[in-house]
Amino acid sequence: MSHANHQSPAAALATRAVHAGREDFAELGVHTPPIDLSSTYPVHDLAQGTASLEALAMGAREAPNSIYARLHNPTVARWEGAIAALEGGEEGIAFASGMAATTAVLLAARERGGHVVAVRPLYGGTDHLLTSGLAGLEVTFAEADAVEKAVRPDTALVIIETPANPTLVLVDIADVVRQAGDVPVLVDSTFATPVLQRPLELGATLVLHSATKFLGGHGDVVAGVVVTNDEWARRIRHVRVATGGILHPLAAYLLHRGLPTLPLRVERAQATAMELARRLDEASEVVSLHYPGLPGGDPNGLIGRQMTGPGSLISFELEGGLSAAAACMQAMQLATPAVSLGSVDTLIQHPAGLTHHVVDPKIRRASGIGDAMLRLSVGLEDVDDLWADLRLGLDAAADASRRLAKRPSLAGSRV
Repeated sequence: MSHANHQSPAAALATRAVHAGREDFAELGVHTPPIDLSSTYPVHDLAQGTASLEALAMGAREAPNSIYARLHNPTVARWEGAIAALEGGEEGIAFASGMAATTAVLLAARERGGHVVAVRPLYGGTDHLLTSGLAGLEVTFAEADAVEKAVRPDTALVIIETPANPTLVLVDIADVVRQAGDVPVLVDSTFATPVLQRPLELGATLVLHSATKFLGGHGDVVAGVVVTNDEWARRIRHVRVATGGILHPLAAYLLHRGLPTLPLRVERAQATAMELARRLDEASEVVSLHYPGLPGGDPNGLIGRQMTGPGSLISFELEGGLSAAAACMQAMQLATPAVSLGSVDTLIQHPAGLTHHVVDPKIRRASGIGDAMLRLSVGLEDVDDLWADLRLGLDAAADASRRLAKRPSLAGSRV
């Protein structure tokens, strides 16, 4: 049974979120997604089994026999079809992590050429993968409005992330696609989800999510997914089979179970973030605030044209630098000091010391990621409770800043 995208494109996204990937439930006689935990599948017909293995090993979406769970799993395929329906793509390919998904795309891109163009900032892991050379690709980093100049005859892929992690800068997807010409564009849309942004509708060839984040939404899944066309899907699945990065079926089940509430979770967290951003913007302890929903936060007017809303991530910088940021994180009692984002609970983390610590410090600073920056992923708690918690953090940051200011200057001293 195929689990490709059969959901009517005319259905509203909230409807697709509830029903996508469930098209065969009546036939199966079930009401919730079944879980197939098999690691191997009996081969009663050798000729059929051989043909199935050959097809799956070369990247086919399905075959009469799944053969082995590294090649195909029905529970994973069902969720892949569901997320493809939400993104408006032909196929989804799910992985054991967002970085596994990114790696597979880069390896698949090598069929086209040995060069990629990327726009910073990107997630720290992605940046590190590109600069380390592990994927065997040469990378040129370019500003969003200079992608066209950076493209070469051997450019295989253009990579952007919008909203960017952690500065929340918005990149004009349609303009980057125009500049890229015939070169495929990959958009990491983790922060937006298909609720707020659908890059394929804007001309991108591939959209990627760390499904650990909003798509999972409950802090209990590590996963990644790419949605794209049939041609790219076959190539990416070929890499997935060869490298073994397929998502575990239990994780796929949890992702599918949580999909119907995705629009509600995203919209509720966004509403709270908008109010918190407004209050943070008025806080004297905050020297710089990054949120697309505030005046000046969306200079290219992409909200309403590219995104339906500003999302639920906020980054802010505190007077007092690193010590103030650390004090703020430590003092907060409701928000969890932890990496990741998009969960039902609020998380706060320090990008320069955690998610982007693997990026060269000079590059971090040039990308706007300083030691005073904190990134807040707003959850589903009450807005006033979250603000009271933030006030605890801001007060602690102010105390740390005052203590720092009182220290004797070491300028000119020898140590």
